[in-house]
Amino acid sequence: MHAEQEQWLTVQDITRRLQVHEETVRRWIRGGDLPAILLGSAKGGYRVREIDYDRFVEERFPQTGKEAA
Repeated sequence: MHAEQEQWLTVQDITRRLQVHEETVRRWIRGGDLPAILLGSAKGGYRVREIDYDRFVEERFPQTGKEAA
């Protein structure tokens, strides 16, 4: 898949999908559990590739997987 075709998620996208607090998502990112890039500065926010999000959910929530999200 080419980079321009990749889907990127914001912290807010993930909080809506998983029904968790934004700080929880940022903690996962800072802890290295959820791969992300930082756009410029903290003000730019993080972006997570959807494929990395899917992998994270499958590993973290194996019983429910993507159905939970």
